[in-house]
Amino acid sequence: MSLPESISEVNTETKKSPFASELAPALTAISDSDAEAQIVVTGDNIYGPQPSAYRKFLSQLREPMAEFFGVALLIIFGAGSGASAVLSTNPAVSSSGRGDFFSINFGWAIGSSFIIILSDAYGLQGIAMGVWVSGGISGGHINPAITLTMAAWRKFPWRKVPAYILAQVLGGLVGAALVYGIYFGAIDIYEGAGVRTQATAGIFATYSLPYMTSVAAFFTEFLATAILSMVVLALSDKRNNTLSPGLLPIALFILFVGFGVSLGMQTSYSLNPARDFGPRLFLSMAGYGSEVYTYRNQYWLWCPIIAPIVGAQAGALLYDLFIYTGEGPLNPQGDS
Repeated sequence: MSLPESISEVNTETKKSPFASELAPALTAISDSDAEAQIVVTGDNIYGPQPSAYRKFLSQLREPMAEFFGVALLIIFGAGSGASAVLSTNPAVSSSGRGDFFSINFGWAIGSSFIIILSDAYGLQGIAMGVWVSGGISGGHINPAITLTMAAWRKFPWRKVPAYILAQVLGGLVGAALVYGIYFGAIDIYEGAGVRTQATAGIFATYSLPYMTSVAAFFTEFLATAILSMVVLALSDKRNNTLSPGLLPIALFILFVGFGVSLGMQTSYSLNPARDFGPRLFLSMAGYGSEVYTYRNQYWLWCPIIAPIVGAQAGALLYDLFIYTGEGPLNPQGDS
């Protein structure tokens, strides 16, 4: 028995088979002229049931929702630690203090270190709150400044950026609302029933110390976010000395504790537009009034939003210019 010399012969022999009518639905169509054979299975039974419109809709939400939950958890840990430390200074709330500046830094670092950075096509693949919430789904940016950096420097799709940023801001708003609800009674005791001032607004949003100039406040946020951007890119760089996945949360924890103890005192180290703007939106709806926006000539815009975005881009520029050897805007072909 001789072997067939071409795919066409196989098709011809198949058609002569007495079982051709049974095989027809599952035949594969292969073109002789294709440089690489493309197999198309036509049998309906191969695919199984098609996903419903509801499931298709949910699949579009998976990545933004992972970002939403990631930021919400960040705020719950960070603002929650701040609420415990600040409100417990009132003897009517607690008989003794339940935290200090270091414990606040610890809370924000814990919230941030739940993002495990892994490498993928966009430069990052993240796990917010361990693997349970957003493992490998969204990229684990939880920060509009990082999302924009990944889009500009690591081929993250620009079409996804608006949904990511919206989800991140809403996550910040909901996280702040949850912490506010938990500590509502303590806030009333601390400030007075119905009284809401910057004394407790600072638990949720960032404010600079009174002696800080606008330039100094801006540069503090710019510098810290530039460092964050460089570290994130380094951790996701396959050609750099990357850590194993199990050690990455520890690296991020150390990084954010370092930010807090070195650069956190004067501006509360926002580093993240969603971490500040989402909670600030909630504060404006919870009785804190327009002062959350008018403070220091729209401080909310130029310090915790613009400075981190510009700083993250500057950090990415420095990393790609002097360290990165892979494919990127400054090196379209990449080093071999």
